Amino acid sequence: MISRVLVDHLLYTCPSRKNCVGKINLTLYTIMPCPFVSRLTTAYVKKYASPLISMYQRQCPYLARSVSIATACSQQASVESLKQSEPFTCPVDEVNRCNRCPFLAANKTAIKSVSCPDAVEFAEKPVLDVDIATDKLDFNYESHFQSMIAKKKMDHSYRVFKKVNRLAKQFPKATEHTEMADSSKPITVWCSNDYLGMSRHPKVKAAVQEALEKHGAGAGGTRNISGNSLMHENLEKDLAKLHQKQAALLFTSCFVANDTTLFTLGKLVPGMHIFSDAGNHASMIQGIKNCGAPKHIFRHNDVAHLAELLSQVPKWVPKIVAFESVHSMTGDISPMEEICDLAHKHGAMTFIDEVHAVGLYGDHGAGVGEQRGILAKMDVISGTLGKAFGNIGGYIASTSNFVDFIRSYGAGFIFTTSLPPTVLCGARASIEILGEDEGRLLRRRHQQVVGYTRERLRAVGLPVFNSKSHIIPVHVGDPAACTRVSNELMRFGHYVQAINYPTVSRGEERLRLAPTPFHDKAMVDQFVLDLCEAWHIAGLGLMPPQQSVQQS
Repeated sequence: MISRVLVDHLLYTCPSRKNCVGKINLTLYTIMPCPFVSRLTTAYVKKYASPLISMYQRQCPYLARSVSIATACSQQASVESLKQSEPFTCPVDEVNRCNRCPFLAANKTAIKSVSCPDAVEFAEKPVLDVDIATDKLDFNYESHFQSMIAKKKMDHSYRVFKKVNRLAKQFPKATEHTEMADSSKPITVWCSNDYLGMSRHPKVKAAVQEALEKHGAGAGGTRNISGNSLMHENLEKDLAKLHQKQAALLFTSCFVANDTTLFTLGKLVPGMHIFSDAGNHASMIQGIKNCGAPKHIFRHNDVAHLAELLSQVPKWVPKIVAFESVHSMTGDISPMEEICDLAHKHGAMTFIDEVHAVGLYGDHGAGVGEQRGILAKMDVISGTLGKAFGNIGGYIASTSNFVDFIRSYGAGFIFTTSLPPTVLCGARASIEILGEDEGRLLRRRHQQVVGYTRERLRAVGLPVFNSKSHIIPVHVGDPAACTRVSNELMRFGHYVQAINYPTVSRGEERLRLAPTPFHDKAMVDQFVLDLCEAWHIAGLGLMPPQQSVQQS
């Protein structure tokens, strides 16, 4: 219907319309497939067809071809028609509709107020008859990509990867090659997720080397087609035992584990409602959003708000509450037992991401759930092999039926090559070490270093977040300043990555420190001195000593 309205407008404004029938039919043909114009109301198109066509014929590939063909017979007549038009202001709701169109959204500000002189000036430019098969009017992909990248650079959210080669025999030291690939400088890494240095543990490396010699580098296929082995199944048994669950399932990463599990639940459990913490990781958000199930977002770690939302859904309706135990960017630890009890009271399952906790908390390194003695209240646990365990990959642990359900229906598990033998054997060795006395000693030493680092930062007045975990965020609040501090620290020989949008909200930019058991007091003291200097260079102020930044 809308396509015909635009065609009628072109016919009405064309004095040679008798000669335009063939071209107008072609115009209709080219507008018909447009998925964006069709979303506008017919009334809106009737009222604003002329300025709409004039303003956006070059942004929209459908309008561009249509107008070029239909107006070639009488450009001047169209111009005169536009000259007689009155300025207009689009209704707000129609402007909002334009947000759905990638071509119109780029000019959202212009849509709000379009004047006739602008439209006339645009229309007076020469318009030639164009063969619709030509690619001259196709969407300019490269230009669009370039403009989107430019936006990231303008707001300082563009990511420049540091070239850092870690040194296994000198952990946490590394060499940095960002300036010139053929030159390097020694640095100390303060932001690695290899929290306990297990990637360079002699027993882990030996297990990897043995697996490489015996089984080769790759897995050979998906788990269903030649990519399953005793090593996969033994590691899954180890993980199930670690979390005191019936079964576990491996994924290529915990991003995939979270995304696949939550998506599959939301898609295949009839009537499922998902309750998600506002601070959840992008992997959880993606799975929840894409599954299409009703979602309810509760304020970060706000049990009262969750209770309010849960009370609005009948107890018999399927539901799941998804949250993280240790939040990666604030370092805070969730009120896990309260959330689990509340969820079960309302008939909901619980899904807890322990990615930043496994290996680091609990007597055997099973995470905060083990430390607090609430593993039985955690229905589904997701974790990673890529942080404290020093390898790569992700997993879930739960009941046998739940794991088999995800194994059978989860596309992110089914349609991908499985983890290689080197990773499987390295991870098994790491889990074994961290479950024994050596692991307990590492965890104690780790907490001591974290405590000392936090104390020294507060003593000099740096705005440290009041977190209870091993993660120490330092608030900056400005993307340019955050990047500047990070770069200055690198110049001093310390690597701390600036954390800007979209990893954190705008205005919440920060440095994220993750000291390891192998950062000694001398390293910490020098780092704090250099951070104060970098802070001063960036023009940032200090807080009164011993104060902390409260979580927003």
